[in-house]
Amino acid sequence: MAEVSSDEILGKAYDSKLMKRLLAYVKPYKKYVVLAIVFNILVAGLGPLRPYLTKVAIDENIANSDYDGLIVISILLFGSLIFQASIQYLLTYYTQLMGQKIIYDLRKKLFSHVQRLSLKYFDKTPIGRIVTRVTNDVESLNELFSSGIVMVFSDVFIILWILIFMFVMSWDLSLVTLSVLPALIYGTFLFRKKVREAYRDVRKYLARLNSYMQEHITGMSIVQIFAKEKSEEDRFAKINSDHKDSNVSSIFYYAIFFPSVEILSSLAIALIVWYGGGEVIQKSMSIGVLFAFIQYTEMFFRPIRDLSEKYNIMQTAMASSERIFNILDNDTFVNNPENPRRFNKVEGKIEFQDVSFAYNPDEYVLKNINFTINPGEAVAIVGATGAGKTSIINILTRFYDVPKGKILVDGLNIAEVDKHELRKHISMVLQDVFLFSGTIKSNISLDNEDITEQMVIDAAKTVGAHKFISELPKGYDEQVMEKGATLSVGQKQLISFARALAYNPQILILDEATSSIDTETEILIQKAIEKLLVGRTSIVIAHRLSTVQNADKIIVMHKGEIREVGTHQELLTQKGIYYRLYQLQYKDQEIPKTA
Repeated sequence: MAEVSSDEILGKAYDSKLMKRLLAYVKPYKKYVVLAIVFNILVAGLGPLRPYLTKVAIDENIANSDYDGLIVISILLFGSLIFQASIQYLLTYYTQLMGQKIIYDLRKKLFSHVQRLSLKYFDKTPIGRIVTRVTNDVESLNELFSSGIVMVFSDVFIILWILIFMFVMSWDLSLVTLSVLPALIYGTFLFRKKVREAYRDVRKYLARLNSYMQEHITGMSIVQIFAKEKSEEDRFAKINSDHKDSNVSSIFYYAIFFPSVEILSSLAIALIVWYGGGEVIQKSMSIGVLFAFIQYTEMFFRPIRDLSEKYNIMQTAMASSERIFNILDNDTFVNNPENPRRFNKVEGKIEFQDVSFAYNPDEYVLKNINFTINPGEAVAIVGATGAGKTSIINILTRFYDVPKGKILVDGLNIAEVDKHELRKHISMVLQDVFLFSGTIKSNISLDNEDITEQMVIDAAKTVGAHKFISELPKGYDEQVMEKGATLSVGQKQLISFARALAYNPQILILDEATSSIDTETEILIQKAIEKLLVGRTSIVIAHRLSTVQNADKIIVMHKGEIREVGTHQELLTQKGIYYRLYQLQYKDQEIPKTA
């Protein structure tokens, strides 16, 4: 609902603070702005020039049977059309080019900023909202830069040029023409208000539609297994119907407004014919002026209609920019120190000294954690769900910073080390493997140029993934579908092991890495793990105690605290928490006797 509520907010049609920030992105492309303004002035002036030339042709050439002069005017009219079309082409090209360049910069900055945000931000922000900001909202700004701001100037210049030509030719007929303006202004104001309300509903129901689609496509297997297709279809139909009705409502106001403008335009022309015709009959006005004014009136109302459209573009852009800047202003970062310390050669010694950590203020999930892992040791962390096992990994990798205590790697406080430098020496294999769209080779190397194809193959062979990869039609160049949909859970897990090994880390983290695979694959992976752990400091988080029995040390967590530390046999002898966990998992088997 937070996503929906955010999308319902439209904000002001014009916000000077937001516009000032948006214009900062225009600054690098000032030359395009200057060109656009010059082209706008030319295009706006060439349109109103044609009725004036028509007036000259009628009053000076046709009335005086000046055939040669008429040919000259006709050539000028045709030439102005060609020249205007050329200028219009350049105007459109450069404004669109400027818009695309600005949007490229903004989207790049936004994506870069999102990548720098800490996991704390993503814990509380729906992914769909972020995707919408980087795609839909940025695209709304493209319309503002390429056809909104610039074309507003164009419409304003056209109106100004028309008024100049009209008042130069006949000030009294100009006043007659503008007599319908109060009604037009009132109608435009009313239209703007009604469309704003209708547009809010359109965005609200569109947000609900997108949210519903995303949720149910993701959970399609649940929908189908419980035979909920019909009921979900009915719910979707209701949201879809609301969206359709809100669109129809907005269309209704457009259907009323534009014909109303046409009626006022026709009324203005009728007034011109009535008043100007009388002046022509009385010989106080030429028929050329009357004809030109009819053309000017038709031209005058067109940019006014366009300005109403620009209002919607502006309003959408203001709302989108506010949401975009909310992300860009978010400073939920894990900041690097100003003068980071560097590792000489990472040996892999890890020390937690009085570490306490909370995701939310004063709600500590880790309390006074103290332990040491020596270089090359394999240490297992076990405990019930919610004991704090994964939190230890999150703070070791500096996904989150700790408010209390220190974490040392080879004697250096990781808060004083560049987080990228720290993570270069750590690889992680998670329970839920994430594969990117691309080839198997790119998913192992993550397109790191330092990792050669042979290194990828060697890593896959070590973890036992080479066999199934070689049997694929394209081998290591086989395309991986979204989330690795065409691969089994075990195959994806093996690829993640190969990925971890290819980066040759000194510290290896396995977070429930064997919990989602079958026994046969687990045996294969256990053999790979044995090879993987040689010469590396490793932390293994597991629920299956069978996978941690050979660890050099087992740390038992309970409600955010370390309750027991020892080897498998030592912990069984203590008959504490680990002993009870072992009993629960192997209740049908006899617990081995200890010496």
